[in-house]
Amino acid sequence: MSRSHQAAELYDAPGPFRAADVPPGSRYELYDGHPVYCAPTGGDGASRIVAGAEVLDTDPAVEEAGVDPGYTTAKGKLHAPDVAVGNVPDQPGWIAGVPPLAVEYAGSGQDESKLQEKIATLLQAGTRWVWVVRLVGPRRVDVHVRGEAVRTFGPGDELRAPGVLQNPVRVEELIDRRAAHAATLRNLLQRQGYADLESVREEGREEGRATALLAVLAARGIAVPDEARARILGCRDGAQLDAWLGRAARADQLSDVLD
Repeated sequence: MSRSHQAAELYDAPGPFRAADVPPGSRYELYDGHPVYCAPTGGDGASRIVAGAEVLDTDPAVEEAGVDPGYTTAKGKLHAPDVAVGNVPDQPGWIAGVPPLAVEYAGSGQDESKLQEKIATLLQAGTRWVWVVRLVGPRRVDVHVRGEAVRTFGPGDELRAPGVLQNPVRVEELIDRRAAHAATLRNLLQRQGYADLESVREEGREEGRATALLAVLAARGIAVPDEARARILGCRDGAQLDAWLGRAARADQLSDVLD
């Protein structure tokens, strides 16, 4: 996480605390029953967590996502990934189980041993991927999968979570605000049935062509029945509309225009 963990000793035995002992909103996580304080997020991580959460939450395949949700995997364990995708119910209290995808932002002051313990706990409990966004040194993302070696991805590389995310996520979309905004816009458009912004622009151009075609037909005194009008207005093939427009300029009847 980009939040600094208070230094903690290695525990010889499980501690007495359970998830029920930690109130929602607390800055503590539990490691085998021992509370570990999580300091507020620093400036290097705060904006980037927002960027990454925005991209992941808007992916067309995602129904549930959250920032800093608390998960209990055992009585003495309570962990809160920076971003979780999946298993984030809109209900009060700690969440049983784990998310299929968890994202951690590791900035300055990161307690690496506790981060690795959290990763191991999440993977063992069923998380399929843990993405660790490294904010110190070269910008990169470490991908952890249970039973596999850690893989590291840099700017320009794509991260995938099949079955959880529809779209691949470029490393910079988890770090750079502008890249995150562009990916978020694409995701939101896809949720509305558009592939990307160019598709929206093309639709506007096609609607303009259809309107122009109807105007030319009207100017030539050619009647357009409702069925034919609906066909013209519903056409999304720019080349087809251009062909109809060319024919309409010299047509005497509708059959000379439409295929």
